[in-house]
Amino acid sequence: MTARPPGGPAGAGRPPTGSTRTGGYPARRGVGRTTHGAAPAHLPPARPGAAGRAGAPHGPSYERERPWRAPEARRGNALHAGAWWLWALGLATAASRTTHPLLLGLIVAVAGYVVAARRTEAPWARSYGAFVRLGLFVIGLRLLFSVLLGSPIPGTHTLVTLPEVPLPAWAQGVRFGGRVTAEQLVFAFYDGAKLAALLICVGAANALANPARLLKSLPAALYEAGVAVVVAMTFAPNMVADVARLRTARRLRGRPTGGVKAVLQIGLPVLEGALERSVAVAASMDARGYGRTAQVPPAVRRTTNALTLGGLLGMCAGTYGLLAAEGAAYGLPVLGTGLALALAGLRLGGRRSIRTRYRPDRWGARAWLVAGSGAAVAALLVHAGSVDPEGLRPGVVPLVVPALPLWPAAAVLIGLLPAFVAPVPPEESSR
Repeated sequence: MTARPPGGPAGAGRPPTGSTRTGGYPARRGVGRTTHGAAPAHLPPARPGAAGRAGAPHGPSYERERPWRAPEARRGNALHAGAWWLWALGLATAASRTTHPLLLGLIVAVAGYVVAARRTEAPWARSYGAFVRLGLFVIGLRLLFSVLLGSPIPGTHTLVTLPEVPLPAWAQGVRFGGRVTAEQLVFAFYDGAKLAALLICVGAANALANPARLLKSLPAALYEAGVAVVVAMTFAPNMVADVARLRTARRLRGRPTGGVKAVLQIGLPVLEGALERSVAVAASMDARGYGRTAQVPPAVRRTTNALTLGGLLGMCAGTYGLLAAEGAAYGLPVLGTGLALALAGLRLGGRRSIRTRYRPDRWGARAWLVAGSGAAVAALLVHAGSVDPEGLRPGVVPLVVPALPLWPAAAVLIGLLPAFVAPVPPEESSR
């Protein structure tokens, strides 16, 4: 007969083996036990739930659900491609309103950060670096033209004096060579930096927006024109991908990848790949019935043409009224009327296009936030240009270091919002 342990009925002194529980959760093996399996007498009794909280299985902190974090990008919650273009165009509009080098550098930094945070591994996403190099080339070319052709900017800090070539009488006002001043180089750098920032903003849109999905979102009346635009937009990313692939192949074979000879040898395969791709695109478009239109009544066609033409004329007149000082009163109403007529014409013109949409992209709250951040940056910089034009366009005579305007710089930082609200690409979230 088995003796009962003192202090209570059988099994009350210690729980059964393998089912030790404290506070309703299994305790970890070896916690609070001596070598013989009994709890030490000098330890205080465990509080209910303390051991359970210490030994309860739970995953790492990064696996917990955080409602304020952006979700992983899937087909159902993917960001609309048009939102990326509106965001990038907003940054480009802000860059076009200033020549301040610090503000332009901040706009480029904002675009680069968002691209690094939300870029995928798609072929069109690899073209951002090419646009950055193109922007640097534009700055260098602008400086070279300023050195060779001179500048109307007066300056007192002469850097070098080049031999001046005499030009005929019909080329008055243009010189080749002559005195090169620091003021004219700084002015050329400011001007080239603005154009470079515009190119980089467009490159950011190319790297983030899927051109095929953007084409699917266009109205039916603009589908044919949109196809041409999308094919033109994908030419540069595909060419960059082909050049990178061919340079990698030459490097693996031990052949040089730099120099004029290597560029000429790479150019022919790139052109051949472009021709093959154009033939494949044409065949796929023909197989899908591209170009076929439906029969619509003549009255509908005439109404569509009248609405579209009248809407475009109204938009042009309204834009001119907004830009001109004397047309500010009628500019906005005419622009709104023209936009409404153009949208109605596009709506009627869509009846000619026989096209279906499979799983169309939705414009959700995150798309509004992304597009709205770009529009906010553009609106605030436009307002800053009207309030303090000298702050956004620093002068070069006298030659001084421009001061950073604080609230326009803070307005540019609003463009960082897509890096936190846009869905995270699968490649980014798996790292």
